[in-house]
Amino acid sequence: MKVGFFHALRQKRKSMIQYRKSCKGGWCMQVKLTIGERLKDLRTAQKLTLEQLAAEVGISKSALGKYESDNGKDISPYSILVLADYYGVSCDYLMGRTETKNHPNTALHELHLGDASIDVLKTGKFNHRLLSELICHKDFQRFMLDAEIYVDRIADMRVNDMNAVLEAVRQMALMKNGGEENDLHLRTLEVAQIREDEYFGSLIADDLKGILRDIRSEHRPDTMTADEISLAATMQDQLQDAMNFEGSSEEKKAKALLSTLGIDYDAITMEQFVNLIEVLKLSKHLKTPISQRGKTTMTHGKGKRKKR
Repeated sequence: MKVGFFHALRQKRKSMIQYRKSCKGGWCMQVKLTIGERLKDLRTAQKLTLEQLAAEVGISKSALGKYESDNGKDISPYSILVLADYYGVSCDYLMGRTETKNHPNTALHELHLGDASIDVLKTGKFNHRLLSELICHKDFQRFMLDAEIYVDRIADMRVNDMNAVLEAVRQMALMKNGGEENDLHLRTLEVAQIREDEYFGSLIADDLKGILRDIRSEHRPDTMTADEISLAATMQDQLQDAMNFEGSSEEKKAKALLSTLGIDYDAITMEQFVNLIEVLKLSKHLKTPISQRGKTTMTHGKGKRKKR
């Protein structure tokens, strides 16, 4: 059964509201994990069953299962300490107070960030998790190298030297050609010269697009990722299908309403469909200007329904 447009829109809006609240005014790629979810992720990452974990840490299987299932509401301080030590993470990470799993006590100077960078990161006005994914991408180092080459003009001198050689050869050929520039060889020597700004700008853009394309693909299944087909397009298809329905004007309007509400037309009985049409006739907004008295023909179910 297709999901109706307005129902899907309400669900998406509800998810967005919950998502924004979970981020507390900032931006994030995913909803913040609960204690139970963190515990389960840590256990499954090490491919442990509850029985195996219980034997390792000395906490009962039932208690561990409860911690994971009820989001750690009743977890004891002792269990927090034991599990954090076992998994090699901080207690703050396990309790959801930080997203830093393996480097809880890293000093700021070790990150090599200046005051201005720290001020920007502390504002929380952009997607910190996206920034982390950019930095962790396998091609980020190459992107930074290309950016450094471009910004510091490291390759400019070599590019200019190469261009100078090509231009010198072109000028010599031009002199031999009597000054006629419309020549394949001369034009080749001209277009072979590299404009460093355009070349390196394009190189950096390609690096960044490749990284973002990979991240975008990884987040395609996420709840907050936009639908492949927009809700408006889905509604348009549903309404078009209703308008192509063979039947009276009232039947088409009823079919359109069913599609909008996400109700499968073939899942209702003829009696239910007739009753829906009678209810719709009470609306002043859906009245047909041309009288249909004596002309209504019920086509519902013809050739489309199995006998019940």
